[in-house]
Amino acid sequence: MQLSLWPSPTLPFNEVVDLARHAEASGWDGLWYADHFMPNASDTSAPWPEAWTTLTGVGALVPRLRLGTLVTGNTYRHPAVLAKMAATLDHMTGGRIVLGLGSGWQENEHRQYGIPFYTVRERLERLDEACAVIKALFGESKASFDGRFYQLEDACLEPKPVQQPLPLLIGGGGEKRTLRITARHADAWNVWGDVATLRHKMEVLDGHCADLGRDPKTIRRTAVALLFMSDDEKYLEQMRSADIAMPTVIGTPEEVRETLDAYASIGVDEFIVPDFNLGARAQKIDTLDRFITEVAGR
Repeated sequence: MQLSLWPSPTLPFNEVVDLARHAEASGWDGLWYADHFMPNASDTSAPWPEAWTTLTGVGALVPRLRLGTLVTGNTYRHPAVLAKMAATLDHMTGGRIVLGLGSGWQENEHRQYGIPFYTVRERLERLDEACAVIKALFGESKASFDGRFYQLEDACLEPKPVQQPLPLLIGGGGEKRTLRITARHADAWNVWGDVATLRHKMEVLDGHCADLGRDPKTIRRTAVALLFMSDDEKYLEQMRSADIAMPTVIGTPEEVRETLDAYASIGVDEFIVPDFNLGARAQKIDTLDRFITEVAGR
């Protein structure tokens, strides 16, 4: 199983680079970055750098880690423009980019920037077409597409990505539409969840693959959960009893290793650790180092 890091999008660029360099030197496989423009909160004034620009800088300064968006909001950029951005960055990084894409969900940034938000159904329909547009531009010398929302006419995208294919990852766990879009188009998939959630969602994804005649093994599966790891049993018990909205992995290094083994046993190919809850730099680095050495054995 590959292991990747997800830095907080509020960090200054120099801290993201410092964290990426440390992750690369200590044996992590990748770095993911959220594509939002502001917090999903009443106070949206916190510093919040743009994702693709940040990844471009990281890619130029950190030579090994795989880099991807978790995930790009489809409503923010025309899919042909996004495909060009991803292909260009793939060349700049020597073939290390994953294009993570989702339907878009954060209403406040749409409202503030005047970006149409649409209904959930309309956003998902646009995502479905956007995936087809991007795959056509990556794979065809001249791509034409006549959809309800997007149109291409003998469209060129040169140079093509270094990777063939450049992985398209779909983020989300919606069982009727998002996972079907994943089965139809994606090279990889991501969802927040514990082992039980991932097992169930993967069964649904496999069912969509069967309906569409797709080999489910051709879709890479990635998972995200907040990590709370410590030797302090009192602290761990507090975390287990806390009302935490996001999926979590809580335990001693040995218990976390058992949980990670359980993810791997159900077919998860990559586990992604956000740093959002890991504290200040020294505490964060200590936790990440213990995870990669004591849990992952690297």
